[in-house]
Order: sequence, then C-alpha cells, then structure tokens
Amino acid sequence: MQSNYTPLTPQSFLRRNARVYPGKTAMVYEGRATSYAAFYDRARRLASALKGIGIGLEDKVAVLTPNVPAHLECDFGIPMAGAVIVAVNYRLNAQEIAFIINHCDAKALVVDWEFLPLIQPVMGELKAIEKIVVVRDPGVKTPWQPQGSVDYEAFLAGGDPACEGILPADENQTIAINYTSGTTGNPKGVMYTHRSAYLNAACDLLQMNMSADSVYLWTLPMFHCNGWCYTWGVTAIGGTHVCLRKIVPKEVVTLMVEQKVTHFCGAPIVLRAVADGAAEAGLKRFPHKVKVSVAAAPPSPAVIEAMLSLNVDVVHVYGLTETYGPTTVCEVQPEWRNLGSAELARRMARQGVPYLLSEDLGVLHPDGRPVPADGNTLGEVCMKGNIVMQGYYKNPQATAEALRDGWFHSGDLGVLHPDGYIELRDRAKDIIISGGENISTIEVENTLYAHPAVQDVAVVSKPDEKWGEVPVAFVTLREGAQAGEEELIAFVRERLAHYKAPKAVVFQTLPRTSTGKVQKYVLRDQMWAGQAKRIGG
Repeated sequence: MQSNYTPLTPQSFLRRNARVYPGKTAMVYEGRATSYAAFYDRARRLASALKGIGIGLEDKVAVLTPNVPAHLECDFGIPMAGAVIVAVNYRLNAQEIAFIINHCDAKALVVDWEFLPLIQPVMGELKAIEKIVVVRDPGVKTPWQPQGSVDYEAFLAGGDPACEGILPADENQTIAINYTSGTTGNPKGVMYTHRSAYLNAACDLLQMNMSADSVYLWTLPMFHCNGWCYTWGVTAIGGTHVCLRKIVPKEVVTLMVEQKVTHFCGAPIVLRAVADGAAEAGLKRFPHKVKVSVAAAPPSPAVIEAMLSLNVDVVHVYGLTETYGPTTVCEVQPEWRNLGSAELARRMARQGVPYLLSEDLGVLHPDGRPVPADGNTLGEVCMKGNIVMQGYYKNPQATAEALRDGWFHSGDLGVLHPDGYIELRDRAKDIIISGGENISTIEVENTLYAHPAVQDVAVVSKPDEKWGEVPVAFVTLREGAQAGEEELIAFVRERLAHYKAPKAVVFQTLPRTSTGKVQKYVLRDQMWAGQAKRIGG
C-alpha cells in the first residue's frame, strides 16, 4: 500500500476508535453498555465467522433487524469480511423481503428473532441463502427457527477477535445495497461505495456539529440508507449509539433525558412523536440542548416551532436513497435568529443548499437549463458529486435514466430562491395543475398543519369538469380535537390564494409506505376512481 494513499472506507472509523477510546461506551441497549474495544472485537469476530462459512469478496449478506447493537456490528463486520451489507426494511411483507434477498443474491441472512415470522412463509423461496444467523435478546425463546440456523452469539463466539478486516482494493467497491421503497413497482437496489459512505458519514458529523461527547438516539431505522450513514458517522467521531427496538413516545423522551441524548434523526412524524411524548411525560423543555436532523416531507412550521420550544434545534435536510440519505441542508443564517418564530420556521422548512461534500445541486428545466432564482419557477431538483449512488444493482436501464446528462435526476420539483436555497414543491407526479395554475400540495399541507386540530394531512388531486383537477385534503385530527370541512377550507383560503384551497376534506387515517411516507398514489387513485369515503364539491 502506498504511504500517501489508503482507500477510503468506514472500516477505519471503528479500528481507530477502538484504539483511541477502548473503554468508552460505544453502544447502549436496554441498560447494557458496550465499549469501543468490545465493539471492534465483536465486529472482527463477525467478519471471521462470515469468512469461515465461505462469505468472500462482494458476496451479499442481508440483515433484517431493528435498531439493535447487532445491526451496528453488521455495518462494520460484513464489509470487514469483504462482503456487501444489504439492510432489509422490516416493515415490508414476506414476499417483498424475499424479492430483495433474492434480487441481491444474498448468501447469508442475519435476522432478529422478532422477524422470524416474516421469513417463515418464504423460506423455500430464498434461492441463494446458505446460512441464517438469528439475533435474539437475552432470555428470548422463539417457537420456530430455520433449520440449520445458528444463534448470533454462538456464531460470533466461533470467530477470531484478531481477524484483520479486508480493506477494499478500490474505494469505489460496493459496501452496501439499499433498496428503494418500491411504491410503484419492485424496489431498486441502490449501490453505495466505500468512498461515498465514508464521505457522507463525515458530512453528517460536520453538519450536525457532533463530537466525541455526542449521544445519538436511534429513532431513524438503521435499514434506511444505513441510518443515513450515521451507523458509520457516530462511530467515526467516537460518540455513543443509544439503540432502540421500538419508538414509544413517552419512553423515547424518558430515554433522551436519562441518557442525555444530544442528537437524533427522523421524519416529521418522529418529531411529532417526541412532542407528544414530552406532553405525556409532563416535560416542558429538555434540560440540555438537543439537535435533530429531519427529512422526508418538509416539516411544517408548526412542528419546527414545537421542537424549538422543547430546546430542540431542528436541522432540515433532504435527500434520497440514491444520495446516501441527506444531500442538502437548510443552513441557518445568523441574521435569521432575529426573525419572528413563524418566519424563522418558514425559512427553516426549506431544503437549502448542498451538504458540504455533495458538490453541486441544481433546479433544472426539462432541457437542462437552470431555472431563475425567483422562488417561483418550478424545475427538477438534480444532484451531482461525491454523494450520489454508483447505480442500481442489475438495472442498467434505470441507472442510465437516473444518471443522465451528468446529473442524478431526483424526480422532485422545486424552486430556487434568490438567496440560493432550494425549496421542494412536490414530486413531479404530485403537482396539481388546476385551470392552468400549478398548485403545490406541500404548500397546502403546511398551511393545514398550522391548524391546531390537524395531526396529519395529505393533499392530492381529484377530477373536476371545469378546472381539470382540483385539490382535496385527507386529514387526521388530533385525539380529542374537532374541526369540520368548512372550517379547514376557510383556514386555507385565509392564508393562500383561493384556488389553492382544497375543494373537499376527507377525514381518515393516512396510508403509509413501510418507511413512513404517505402513499399519495393510494389517495389519488381513490379520488380518480371515485372511491373516497366522501368527495365534496
């Protein structure tokens, strides 16, 4: 190896901190703490055990676990064996999980005891799996376990703690494959490289001002973009991972206080869970400063204001599976602190500017020209640089379509503001064109979120003889709250141009994907098929 070059790989983070912080707590789970020295020991044992069953260079190992320590160990131990980690979304059904495991040609599966019922119906369909390793909490017994499987702890016990990790010969080798949600067809396998995973992990630390004193709570699924690369990032800085099997609002808030959690991530629904948990626990304000990185749909100004009142700083980021999670950040300018809370929240809800190492971000017309920075002209949000996927596994056609003309095309529509910040307005397929006027469903949703009775909302189109299509709002009210259709429509009309107000409101629970995103296409299909519970005007 050259004296002035080493391939970038997240493996180096754990190797370094096992030496620098051997006795420091790396992980906490249900009252049990694991040091950095023990973390490294267990990752090396896992790498050795995998090599012992024939797992080698670029072989795929699927992982189906919640946010438990074994998943963190897999994010290091599997690449140390030269293999590729495929973290599987446990919210999928059995057939979807079988598709992913088969599509990526996984030779081994690490599965948590809680998800054994998910794989039991499809065991006969898992074509390439040669070994199944079962993770279980102490004392847990299961009614069924796959034939020939081995318990995770026994598997590790057979590994060599002195095993040296296999460094990639090329930093652009694949370290992970993460599958998209697949809401309109089979999910696509997004290939991550050692180099880009390393860089995005470093970006996380810089954008969130993390240090060795940071305590990170795992509210974000580790299966989602390898936890937006925080599985590697928190380890890189020598912080403490607080693992969490399930999100129960009051318990999350209690854990945040007990463990002095400084950072967490999630979608806006996680922020609402924290706010609800704080109210249930009678907590007015966290005794220490907390920072949250929030993505998915833009957080509403009301949610941002609720977090600020709890002593939680909100960092709004945006990205996709294809960009390793976050690739933009809404950097808060110093002068914004002098703004009123509503205006501050409005600015913070924008998607912002490129992550430090993201390189470039554009809002482009269909012909590739950049849109003017007027905060009004719609274009497609596109990215290029160090934190863009290598491509889709075994799908060259989809790769060519997504990575055309030197950009990754996100499919999201947005505008560019005069200050250089982007703001999403919709997915290309979600924009409503009513009588020739574009209506951003996100803008209408954010307005409705400001109503005190509204818990959840999604806006989609419905057919209209006069205007072609008009907006309809699907709303879930807060427990115990009351609001009628006319009240909510009037609320929007008071705040936006009248043509943007929903022409009907349907009260129901919103359908969501396995990653928590609202399935707007389900609601849209309801509208266009005339199957909504009640369609107004």
